[in-house]
Amino acid sequence: MATPKVALVTGSNKGIGLAVVRSLCKQFTGDVYLASRDVGRGTAAVENLKAEGLKPLFHQLDITDPESVRTARDYFQENYGGLDVLINNAAIAFKMADTTPFGVQAEVTLKTNFFATRNMCNVFLPIIKAGGRVVNVSSGMGAMALSRCSPELQARFRSADITEEELVGLMERFVKEAQEGVHSERGWPSTAYGISKTGLTVLSRIHARRLRQERPQDNVLLNACCPGWVRTDMAGPDAPKSPDEGAVTPVYLALLPPGAEEPHGQFVSEKKVQPW
Repeated sequence: MATPKVALVTGSNKGIGLAVVRSLCKQFTGDVYLASRDVGRGTAAVENLKAEGLKPLFHQLDITDPESVRTARDYFQENYGGLDVLINNAAIAFKMADTTPFGVQAEVTLKTNFFATRNMCNVFLPIIKAGGRVVNVSSGMGAMALSRCSPELQARFRSADITEEELVGLMERFVKEAQEGVHSERGWPSTAYGISKTGLTVLSRIHARRLRQERPQDNVLLNACCPGWVRTDMAGPDAPKSPDEGAVTPVYLALLPPGAEEPHGQFVSEKKVQPW
């Protein structure tokens, strides 16, 4: 008997992630896993979707815990021979009114949104099956933050030859300079969330480039996207989009048809490739 296809959505017990799981359950021909670091909240979310007549599965996954990430990878490798769809949705953001020192916000935000997501990609990309789809949920805030960086930083973040090591160095430098209170004079904007998403979009471009070089025959498509401004705990009640509307672009990228060759390594919003 053939192994069923399988999709995994991180940070999906609420908000956009939950809406992505709901949509995939209706459109994806295979098993859909809702992943959450909190077992109670994750299983409750699964039960709620089952009450809607859907059939999601649950897997505990804390992307900031390398052991949890490896355990999840091993589970999908052993039970499905890999993964067909990975949507990296887990992220955090400090509220605008939060008085936590900016250096702390920078460290905490980048730990999850960039460094943990990078580890997630590096652990899971080797088990993405041929024809697989990887979607990193980034943000238009990343593009805005990029436009407010110094010309030198913008040039590196837009460069076609930036390496993962150089990108990691730049993200570490942002955290260090934010902690030292000198980030503004060194060319960085005062948005930890924005810079974390700048880094994630650039990482997506680097990983897409690497997939083309190392696995050209496998036709794995990897993109970053902006779901838009969505009514969630993170973005607040005034946002114009519902979570289900926010799920549209991530799900579109996750379900790009077999044989499609693009978009790949792009930043996508409203189902359209955006300039970077």
